[in-house]
Amino acid sequence: MNLERNRTALVTGANRGIGLETVRQLDRAGFDVVLAARDAARGRAAARALGSSRIRVEELEVTDAESVEACARRLAGDGVDVDVLVNNAGIYPINSFFSLDEDTLRRALDVNLMGAFHTCRTFCPGMARRGWGRVVNVSSGLGSLTGNVPSPAAYGVSKAALNALTLVVSAAVPETVKVNAVCPGWVRTDMGGRGAPTSVEQGADTVTWLARLPDSGPTGGFFRNRTRIDW
Repeated sequence: MNLERNRTALVTGANRGIGLETVRQLDRAGFDVVLAARDAARGRAAARALGSSRIRVEELEVTDAESVEACARRLAGDGVDVDVLVNNAGIYPINSFFSLDEDTLRRALDVNLMGAFHTCRTFCPGMARRGWGRVVNVSSGLGSLTGNVPSPAAYGVSKAALNALTLVVSAAVPETVKVNAVCPGWVRTDMGGRGAPTSVEQGADTVTWLARLPDSGPTGGFFRNRTRIDW
């Protein structure tokens, strides 16, 4: 019996790229999956392409706390508990520091940091009450303070902040809720470009691995290729 069949995973920014591949891998692992996308029509088209009856599409704008809460209310109204939260939605501004304007920095922080803040605030309390949960924040080595002084400026700062949020949330929930960050690498997606060395399947692998951690698994860590790396 697959014990994961009764678990539900919600993946943000999931209509393409690493998010969509994460949905595919979790669906194949037996999860019920909520494919959350800012554009519901694109989300539905992506879900149809996967062709699974276990995938539910939800319109979700992570930068809008009310949109996140409304999604949670719809799921709760249908008796759906979110057991796994994958914070994948993100943007990648490439400006150097002295060409960076305030609006671009604020937008990067709004999507890459505040989006995860909103979803964790909304869905983690239920995980804590039920005594089981997994949170995976899709970060980047470009936000690592030890491996790479955050760059490009807005992207790196926002991902470094997301790493900090990972530690804050992991300390705020019981150990039965595992909260980790992942660097998927440079992946061949719309964001990463065709020249990236890592396939989308490889990029999503550690994301899915963290979503499926056993009860003895780690929490409060940063991982690449299923291996812990420095913050």
